[in-house]
Amino acid sequence: MTLERTAPIETHPLRLSDIPEPSAGSGELVIKVSACGVCRSNLHTIEGGWLESGVPSKFPIVPGHELCGSVAEIGEGVEGFSLGQRVGLQPLWSSCLRCEYCITSRENLCSARLITGENVDGGYAQYVLAKAQHTYHVPDAIDDVTAAPLFCPGVTAYRAVSKAGLSPGKRAAVFGMGGVGHMVLQFARLAGAEVVVAARHRRHRKLAENLGAARTFDRSDADAGEAIARDGGVDAAFVFAPSVDALREALAAIKPDGIVVNGAVNEAALRLDEEKRVVGSVIGSRQDMRRVLEIAGAGMIKVVTETFELENAEDALQRLKDGKIEARAVLVAK
Repeated sequence: MTLERTAPIETHPLRLSDIPEPSAGSGELVIKVSACGVCRSNLHTIEGGWLESGVPSKFPIVPGHELCGSVAEIGEGVEGFSLGQRVGLQPLWSSCLRCEYCITSRENLCSARLITGENVDGGYAQYVLAKAQHTYHVPDAIDDVTAAPLFCPGVTAYRAVSKAGLSPGKRAAVFGMGGVGHMVLQFARLAGAEVVVAARHRRHRKLAENLGAARTFDRSDADAGEAIARDGGVDAAFVFAPSVDALREALAAIKPDGIVVNGAVNEAALRLDEEKRVVGSVIGSRQDMRRVLEIAGAGMIKVVTETFELENAEDALQRLKDGKIEARAVLVAK
């Protein structure tokens, strides 16, 4: 599915196309894609929400940045991979591996990084080119549809929770129960925290309850932040919805000296008194990604998905835009 111009998803900007299969150069792999998650970032890219930031950086481009598949071709100098081996690719398609961030396991902050599906062709395709040093082995215990979302919401949630410093006895709030939110809830509980969730739709609150939320709050008819504060407040809150209101509610919900981990693009004048803090979080490092796969391979994370065939990518994106996807949509090969 190629994007030749940005436009609202309702106008059908994606086109099912035949394009040349990629060829692996030195240090590269070609992956035969079996499953690719559908992220709200894909929607921003397709609809032109990030054009001023240079995303996408080329046309035409194949979107999609969280995928699972098998090795179809191995380039010169690549070791540790074999043909047919199950692998995955996250948004961090490549980084320089030499700067201060790369050598301290913070490759996601590298200024030379390239993002899958935004700077290079991504996973809405049968085949994708990958850098071997940014490709990951998928544990046998995880099927392809389950594995694909681990490569964006999984690693994003893991890094966000690690930045919050949660531990037993702490309390956390998750604002929104989408692809990232439903994994933040689980990683926060693995850290020992009690977790509450604020979400607009009843089915999302029900999902939170099924995944172990101690309590849920309805964001549609009340100020959830104030309600959580009256309920005792939280030590940390997580916001991954592009909503200024959600960020304000999260700040209201946290205790003095609490922290909001914000993974969305928001612009607002916010009060940061009582030594409250807002920190950014963006995808995750290669080390983070490997740890997520270990945790998932041990059966400690449940990934909730809804599947669509590749040619129905626009249907999945429209449902995502309309708030009708429970957790994560995944495109699958026939």
